[in-house]
Amino acid sequence: MIEEQIPAALAGERLDRIVSLIIDCSRSDAAAVVAAGGVQLDGALATVGKIRVNEGQVVRIDESMLPTIPLPEADDTIQFDVVYSDDDLIIIDKPAGLVVHPGAGNPTGTLVNGLLARYPAIATVGESHRPGIVHRLDVGTSGLLAVARTQRAYDALVAALSAHDVGRVYRALVWGHPANQNGLIDAPIGRDIRDPMRMAVVVAGKAARTRYRVLREYIAPAEAAALECRLETGRTHQIRVHLAAIGHPVIGDAAYGGVRSAIGSPRPFLHAAALELKHPVTGVALEFVSELPADLAAVEAALEER
Repeated sequence: MIEEQIPAALAGERLDRIVSLIIDCSRSDAAAVVAAGGVQLDGALATVGKIRVNEGQVVRIDESMLPTIPLPEADDTIQFDVVYSDDDLIIIDKPAGLVVHPGAGNPTGTLVNGLLARYPAIATVGESHRPGIVHRLDVGTSGLLAVARTQRAYDALVAALSAHDVGRVYRALVWGHPANQNGLIDAPIGRDIRDPMRMAVVVAGKAARTRYRVLREYIAPAEAAALECRLETGRTHQIRVHLAAIGHPVIGDAAYGGVRSAIGSPRPFLHAAALELKHPVTGVALEFVSELPADLAAVEAALEER
């Protein structure tokens, strides 16, 4: 059973939508779970998906009543680069536009489908619907991603991520010039009260910390800055939300106020540029670097540096 307390951001939403958000399933599957008696609200059985929930209520969901989800299948047409591979660990350089694992709205065509074609044995590693996956990148974000090839590696990587022992460094291009050349954004992140499909800095959110340093500043055709951002936690949309919260949204990020006419970008200008970790089995320190892909490099090359 999964148990969650309804935050302010989701107050007034339908129960079936709440269920779909919590267990990452379609609204129709969420409604089926509710109708089948798989959901409790404040300890009482709730079988009508259209009822509205209130802040502070507790919802319990029996995932076993979710309609059977087909396991992901191998697809050798999925394109991605492998920068490192051994018996336990794979490091991927994910292209922008590629979803990491199947979910609501993306049942096929994901990185996981491609991984299963190249490394069939990962099917039994970790969670069955996203085998081998220990952390994710947004669909519009490119760059480095660690994948576990064995269960022992999966367990070790999950523990290392939880302990903040994995260095994840991103390159971002933001609007404006931050007041400080180096900074720490320490602000909790949760569902946006105005739009529960987005994240925001909220008092009742989960702890989130992002360090940044300014690499370069640009003055034309508009003020912008290239940043290096280092995650100390790994919340959904963390860098995008944090930078928007301090008034410097990621250029090209439509969800968080980063689309403006002066500088165009084909996607949010965010790239997972470096990954630092200890090998999950041998303990050897590893570091991987990924250069800016051509589409983002072209955006930055067109700017005039201060």
